[in-house]
Amino acid sequence: MGVPARVSLLTLGVADVARSTAFYEALGWEASPASVPGDVTFFRTGGAVLAVWGAGDLAADTLAEGVPGPGFHGVAQAINVGSEAEVDAAFEAAAAAGAVIVKPPVRTEWGGYSGYFADPDGHAWEVAYNPHWPLGPDQLPQLP
Repeated sequence: MGVPARVSLLTLGVADVARSTAFYEALGWEASPASVPGDVTFFRTGGAVLAVWGAGDLAADTLAEGVPGPGFHGVAQAINVGSEAEVDAAFEAAAAAGAVIVKPPVRTEWGGYSGYFADPDGHAWEVAYNPHWPLGPDQLPQLP
């Protein structure tokens, strides 16, 4: 298995989660009940899930300070897969392709399993298994 060619979650690192949540809600976007008020907000879109999360929290989670290139960009792309084994397989494929593994997969405090690798320009990619968000027929996470 290679790394799946899909973006399932786009996380924007923001200065103020509540302000950003209000902005996207003002656009008419509905926050998911999976959101944690003041910490992280998830929005369903016509494609990938959009998350707004504190920029400092996202930078710390990606460990992007050690990434080659221009450094942390305030955004992390994510690929959700159906199992921990698929996360591990994707990391093996990413490493074989020349990715820098900046945070090897680990079990998370939210009950999932994820890690980050960086592309040659230092863009952070998360590969995650989230047992709370099963993948639908379109291979995108199904939010509650």
